[in-house]
Amino acid sequence: MLLAHTLGRDRSWLIAHGNDPLSGADLQRFEALVVRRAAGEPVAYLIGTAWFCGRAFEVNPSVLVPRPESEHLVEAALHHLGGYEKPVVLDVGTGSGAIACTLAAELSRAVVYATDRSAEALAIARHNARALDLASSHDSGRYSEHGSGHHEPIEGRIHFELADLLPHDQTLRFDCVVANLPYVPSADLPQKPDPAAFEPREALDGGPDGLREYRRLLARLPGRIDDRALVLLEAAPPTIAALRDLAAASFPHAGVAVGNDYAGLERYVSMR
Repeated sequence: MLLAHTLGRDRSWLIAHGNDPLSGADLQRFEALVVRRAAGEPVAYLIGTAWFCGRAFEVNPSVLVPRPESEHLVEAALHHLGGYEKPVVLDVGTGSGAIACTLAAELSRAVVYATDRSAEALAIARHNARALDLASSHDSGRYSEHGSGHHEPIEGRIHFELADLLPHDQTLRFDCVVANLPYVPSADLPQKPDPAAFEPREALDGGPDGLREYRRLLARLPGRIDDRALVLLEAAPPTIAALRDLAAASFPHAGVAVGNDYAGLERYVSMR
């Protein structure tokens, strides 16, 4: 992958030209990438691209690298929203925009809102939306600025907003909420050379028990979701049981279940 990126070629070309010599400049660029990878830096950051649900997304160290485990949230959301005429969806902590963009691409009739409190992350998400033709060509930095200090695109199929968890518009009600918030307990944050240690700490650190941000989100959801809404919360096996209990306590009349990832590990909580 690093060599293909260096040469601007795909894997099949590399296989067909395996005996071709590298130029001195290409060799230097390739070796520099290998050194960075050997130090633990994620491949996605080195090549600037990660794949998610069959689409390429630009990434850099200001956003988490999209993971295959998060594809299960997309699948569950699409299944739930299949019968809606014009569903309203919220992606909380959108990061690179991978989840929001995928849902918008798969559900052309959906209205997708995506929030993040990192302006740098939202810049990447907006770029990915434009690259996938999910945002108007006019949505290239033209934003209306309101007294609350947040920004919204004037045009575009996805509404990105610089916000803490929920959009500022209190009248919005959502048919589906998807969240991949920080869920690593502070004491368990990865250290280099673990590739995850290169990702933004604010996107990983979930506080003492890993549930700080989910606790805040669940407290704010009443009154913001439709009666038939589906809420999907991604976490990791060590924190899933506590997150399930937290969701059940926050919404005692909802149906709460745990979903598994490709490896069969408990990965997300669904709440209807």
